[in-house]
Amino acid sequence: MNTTIILLCVLAYFLFLLAIAWKTSKNSNNDSFFIGNRKSNWMLVAFGMVGTSLSGVTFVSVPGTVGSNGFQYFQVVIGYFFGYLAISYILLPIYYKLKLTSIYHYLEQRFGMVSYKTGAMFFVISRALGATARLYLVVNILQILILNSLGVPFWLTALVILILILLYTFEGGVKTIVYTDTLQTSLCF
Repeated sequence: MNTTIILLCVLAYFLFLLAIAWKTSKNSNNDSFFIGNRKSNWMLVAFGMVGTSLSGVTFVSVPGTVGSNGFQYFQVVIGYFFGYLAISYILLPIYYKLKLTSIYHYLEQRFGMVSYKTGAMFFVISRALGATARLYLVVNILQILILNSLGVPFWLTALVILILILLYTFEGGVKTIVYTDTLQTSLCF
């Protein structure tokens, strides 16, 4: 496939994400940015969670893992399936019923501030490391397959992608993330 066509598809996708962010950010305030006015459909949130666990790494590494190790990876898939069911039908309805914004809020209510801060710290560290690794892999693949032939330097690719991600996230907040995660999950299936 022509590298220019691939690049145009990637740019069109980011423009579509920005359009979603613009649409979901209309009449937004702090409540809608941080907690979506507590009006996000929990099934939509649960479905979108599947998309957040999928990334470029999934599409690059899983076929290789299955090819080299056979169906041993299927145990992970089964674990994800049951884990998502538990989160969707047990945890998320409880969060909505108790009007919690996160597991950390629950940890604070149930076990105190030390538990809240410890859980939040582990989350921030693990997400930062994981997101960095996933972003590096995706940017590297884009660079090798498309942008090297166009003469675009790696640092510029990473910078542009980070700016685009920040734009669509900061534009609409949680409402935007719920819809874009749902879109990404739908495109994967």
